Amino acid sequence: MKIGIIGTGYVGLPTGVGLAELGNTVICVDKIKEKIDALNAGKLTLYEDGLEEMFAENLKSGRLKFTTDMRQAVADADVVLLAVGTPPHPITQEADLQYIYAAASELADYLTGYTVIATKSTVPVGTGDQIEQLVRQQNPTAQFDVVSLPEFLREGFAIHDFFHPDRIVIGSNSSQALEVMQKLYQPFADKTKILCVSRRSSEAIKYASNAFLAMKIHYINEMADFCEKAGADVREVALGMGLDSRIGNRFLNAGLGFGGSCFPKDTMAMAHMARAVGAPIELIETTIIGNKKRKQRMAERVLATLKDMPHARIAIWGLAFKNGTDDCRQSPAIDIINELLDKKSDIVAYDPKAMTTARKILGDKIAYADDMYAAAKNADVLVILTEWPQFADADLTHLAKIMRRQKILDFRNMLKAEDALKLGFEYQCIGRSITLQGE
Repeated sequence: MKIGIIGTGYVGLPTGVGLAELGNTVICVDKIKEKIDALNAGKLTLYEDGLEEMFAENLKSGRLKFTTDMRQAVADADVVLLAVGTPPHPITQEADLQYIYAAASELADYLTGYTVIATKSTVPVGTGDQIEQLVRQQNPTAQFDVVSLPEFLREGFAIHDFFHPDRIVIGSNSSQALEVMQKLYQPFADKTKILCVSRRSSEAIKYASNAFLAMKIHYINEMADFCEKAGADVREVALGMGLDSRIGNRFLNAGLGFGGSCFPKDTMAMAHMARAVGAPIELIETTIIGNKKRKQRMAERVLATLKDMPHARIAIWGLAFKNGTDDCRQSPAIDIINELLDKKSDIVAYDPKAMTTARKILGDKIAYADDMYAAAKNADVLVILTEWPQFADADLTHLAKIMRRQKILDFRNMLKAEDALKLGFEYQCIGRSITLQGE
């Protein structure tokens, strides 16, 4: 099949590579010429674990192409995927659909033959109706249907998730469109559930899923606070909870709060939609407020550790919102750093993959180190903010020698507390009553 994909970000690019790997001809379109030139030259414009080799192979084979020409991507396509951003509106915090509508309006002129327009972007309930109306007005003779095709790819695991999906949801009000989409996803028919629902239900499934997972993260973070006060270990509590099949063990890692390009904006959009239809969801509203306060409290914990050191040097390990990606959008690490910068802190940071993207956000407000030990050298406190696996393997003996003061705030529970304490570190983690030099 010929597939056009509009957008080459964290959704569009992995999806395009995956569909090309399945044998389809995929043409990805983006307005940013520099990005398209880089991709055509074989240079990835984002980091995603497992993406590089598959991208190179499909680019070389000719199954995967990139262009700034909308016509090239859309003309004669069987399916056109909309994978552009839907950022929060700066005032209302609802999903801003200007890029979706602009893309739909532009592609309408180039439709030839019957085409399925599949909305991969996360959009409010009813957006498919608006896209259909817009395209129909723009090109009254076009033969097309609009379906909702929500993405459930986890950043950092997008390639794995593409080929091993929990489910594939297709929201369609057209049997013809449904037939085309089932053909596209036929390679998954025998190994995963393909759920066919109405278009509006499909749009709601995405928001309902992300909002629930965000609430689950907020819950375990509040439970971590309780465990610290009560003398329990949140890791053991989470393990016991996760063994209950009704709860499951995923999204029960206590930490800094949720971030990234999905949960923050999707919870706000869901809350806005619920208020708009007269059915406010207080659990989501509380989660949004609590998540913001969570990051502020984590910054306050750092500052409390340094209250007697006005010119302290803070080492930061981790800038991406989670491991496996270079994405720093709504990263708790960035939010915490900004809180610390307000107190005129001296910060040196390191991240294995997100240095470039973080620098675009923070600029020269902080210093950047070439490796994690260089960041920690002469530091008064080390703060771990992203759960990169290599941080768990840190040489604590070496850290003890190079740091000016032996203080570690492990906000991702990466290190072995017992080892840190034996070496004389003042060690704090999340959800355990470990402070100072004893437990």
